[in-house]
Amino acid sequence: MADNGERRRASATATGRAPRERRVRTAADAARCAAEGLAELVHRPQEGVSAVRRTEDGGWTVVLDVLELARIPDTTSLLATYEVELDAEGDMVQYRRTARYRRGGADQ
Repeated sequence: MADNGERRRASATATGRAPRERRVRTAADAARCAAEGLAELVHRPQEGVSAVRRTEDGGWTVVLDVLELARIPDTTSLLATYEVELDAEGDMVQYRRTARYRRGGADQ
């Protein structure tokens, strides 16, 4: 019996399209894809990844922290939290800013 990868290659060959390689296999892959996709859109430096979770449809939701406005001293810089949704292949479906906060501020 053929495995899923062989079935995808066979069906892609039958339709004349090249098979689509799945880029996201792990949470680290999802975080990398989300960070790259968000950077293209918001043009701000990423500070870190707060969360990664798999969705019911096989995609991913990644929560990223981004430096929005650098200030001196650094503890007064403004950061934002973005939630990025990826499909199973790692392509960005949507994103949204969920919070904005001062670096030195306590968690709400």
